[in-house]
Amino acid sequence: MALKKKPVTGMRDILPAEMQVREYVMNQIKETYKSFGFTQMETPCVEHIENLTSKQGGDNEKLIFKILKRGEKLNLETAETENDLTDSGLRYDLTLPLSRYYSNNGAQLPVPFKALQMGSVWRADRPQRGRFRQFTQCDIDILGDASNMAEIELILATTTALGRICPKNAFTVRINDRGILKGMALYSGFPEEGLDQVFITLDKMDKIGLDGVKAELLELGYQAESVEKYTSLLDRLGDDATAVRSLGKILESVLPLEVSENLAVIMDTVTDVAETEFKLAFDPTLVRGMSYYTGTIFEVSMEGFGGSVAGGGRYDKMIGKFTGQDTPACGFSIGFERIVTILMDQGGELENTVSRKAYLIEKGMEPARLSQIMKQAMTERKAGVQVLVSMMNKNKKFQKEQLNKEGYMEFVEFYKEALK
Repeated sequence: MALKKKPVTGMRDILPAEMQVREYVMNQIKETYKSFGFTQMETPCVEHIENLTSKQGGDNEKLIFKILKRGEKLNLETAETENDLTDSGLRYDLTLPLSRYYSNNGAQLPVPFKALQMGSVWRADRPQRGRFRQFTQCDIDILGDASNMAEIELILATTTALGRICPKNAFTVRINDRGILKGMALYSGFPEEGLDQVFITLDKMDKIGLDGVKAELLELGYQAESVEKYTSLLDRLGDDATAVRSLGKILESVLPLEVSENLAVIMDTVTDVAETEFKLAFDPTLVRGMSYYTGTIFEVSMEGFGGSVAGGGRYDKMIGKFTGQDTPACGFSIGFERIVTILMDQGGELENTVSRKAYLIEKGMEPARLSQIMKQAMTERKAGVQVLVSMMNKNKKFQKEQLNKEGYMEFVEFYKEALK
């Protein structure tokens, strides 16, 4: 039986042209985040199954690639449940591993700790455009800072990175707070025990619209008066900091004013300080699916891609699950694969890339001349030029076309005898 040459479903081989784009995006993200004082760190790709299934990851916990126990620990004969067979799994995001990392190493880390983490994650999801079962995440997190400085820094750093990587694409940062989300629902008369279902419906706003949300809430059996009060509140809100403050006054009976004021200050400061051009909009329908979010949440949509390209929020309770003591935490994740997809759709043209030159050498070149050519290449490399040295193919035109796809636009040809 012949071996299979195609990758496993949801995984893929990455060709050199795309790899060049990926490397460029990765470097731009690293340089930008480091300029904001974030420190790169790393966690293992395998986590304890108990951590992965601790009800912190929402629907992602249904998509875990679980790993069988090994050796004597794997006993198929006595196993009664799936948990008897597995003890670990591939991480589905970088936030849970970071929380474990911080709880284990916090005594050796500064406070606040500004973490930069980039790496592969795995989800047994249905593959689609820009979504794979193995993909790269790029996260920045600030741990140990309860002030809104964390949110401000995260938004500024992420928007600066996106502006550098995709200067031609307009993008919008939508922002909300879980407290406001809950306050609006309670103010409208929804029972507290039914809020999760309300938020699940609200999260469909971009797909079914306000009328669709209203119809679904009525269908779920909620009081018409509550549904009408809720949807009319949504319908008349603006999307700037002034709208946030106005909403805070409306919700004063169910929500402390400092919650809305905190969000408004974040918006005012980011708008005042940011050098990248983008729209910052308050979105009271923004939910974010992860159950671990406790406060501010944000999401980025970009021209050229249907879904979000970045997202995050505050998760002040997660580290406490490991240590027994809550630690302020806030993070922002760039959808690396989606950004790469956008750039590839635009032809893979990159800004500020290093100069690339290809030396094509006729076969049979004398050793002394070959040595001279190699020295010339080394001199150019020291000067910052990326030089590829290769033997000249018979079909030189096709060879150049292939190298063009890898970014080589300048060619120097060397022959055994000078061309007449």
